[in-house]
Amino acid sequence: MEAETIGHLKSMAVGTVGRVVGYDKALSGYRGRLLSMGLLPGTEFMLLRVASLDDTIDILVSDRYLRLRKPEADALVVEEAIDGE
Repeated sequence: MEAETIGHLKSMAVGTVGRVVGYDKALSGYRGRLLSMGLLPGTEFMLLRVASLDDTIDILVSDRYLRLRKPEADALVVEEAIDGE
């Protein structure tokens, strides 16, 4: 499986499968909360929904639905997982 670096969740299209790479240093205050939600580096997820006012983002991690607020979502550094290999 190859990966393409995206940057942040808001850059991804709904339905995209991605992987957590790390955390934005400018928003490091959210790191502990993201870790407690199970969003560790290497964790794969699917982007399900971006709220119309760009307020929340819903993702599917394994069998759990998570709703991230904008600052939490912006704190994640992600890459798009590309199938095929």
